[in-house]
Amino acid sequence: MIVTLTVNPSFDRTVELDAPLERGQVQRAVVTGQEPGGKGVNVSRALHAAGCDTLAILPGASTDPLVVALEASGIPTATVSIDSPIRSNITLAEPDGTTTKLNDPGVHLSEAVVAELIDVVVAQSASASWLVLAGSVPPGVADTFYATLVRAVRASRAAPRIAVDSSGAPLAALVASGERVDLIKPNAEELLQLAESQGLDTGSATHEQLEADPELAVSLAQALLSPALGAVLVTLGSHGAVLVDAEGAWRAPAPRIVARSTVGAGDCSLAGYVLADQRGDLPAGRLAQAVAHGAAAASLPGTTVPTLEQTHPGDIVVTTIPRIAAGRI
Repeated sequence: MIVTLTVNPSFDRTVELDAPLERGQVQRAVVTGQEPGGKGVNVSRALHAAGCDTLAILPGASTDPLVVALEASGIPTATVSIDSPIRSNITLAEPDGTTTKLNDPGVHLSEAVVAELIDVVVAQSASASWLVLAGSVPPGVADTFYATLVRAVRASRAAPRIAVDSSGAPLAALVASGERVDLIKPNAEELLQLAESQGLDTGSATHEQLEADPELAVSLAQALLSPALGAVLVTLGSHGAVLVDAEGAWRAPAPRIVARSTVGAGDCSLAGYVLADQRGDLPAGRLAQAVAHGAAAASLPGTTVPTLEQTHPGDIVVTTIPRIAAGRI
């Protein structure tokens, strides 16, 4: 069982255009769709599509359209009731795969709701192999939320492995806290922000440079590793991904695809990683499945998640990157 927490879920509406977006103009949609969203929710959706047992934890009323849609699709949920409806996000998808997202900040959560969420996560994690904490935190939730939650889970008798996919201040606070996590999954831009927040020298590097030069990403990821941080999976968009842990570093370029929507591709990469770990794959195999899952998601419309049959990890070429000396950036 893989448990996910999405503290700031969303009901994602995707609008596909038949021409590039023109600001200030009237354009017609070719296709529209709506799916339950938020990073952890997307991870659970991808795991469920791959036949893996998962539980999605989130704040929301049992009658909320997002919760109803999740359960109608067969994904078990554990919810903490709130009075307000779950937020809605809008994604505009252009024909070349360019996506523009309009994200609502989310529902303000009270201290009582936050405390109850932590209790539910601790209880449900007791029987889990992985706990995935993913996404932004909504108004009312402190930047230290993930650090506090990890501490509570680790204090339990049967703590699972923990993966975190977040960004900005909540991720920075978690890494700085020294609370033990097994994996973080930033993209190139988030990796740069995290490295800077931890006082690492990033030089004049940009996230575009990290995407094009995986050794740069590996260098920063290696500098972040510590006894409290086991591994870093860095997704590099159309350039694939790198994986770094205490034993080594690996790179996997992305396969050639026709991108339709990149929304949720990183979430699917994380799902692919933990799925491969569940079946006992070594690091190279986990990275291959992560890249295959992300690429398959990007080739599908909107926030559609791939089935396991739509991913092709055997086509992904994984190479070992020698340990890079400090100061690469």
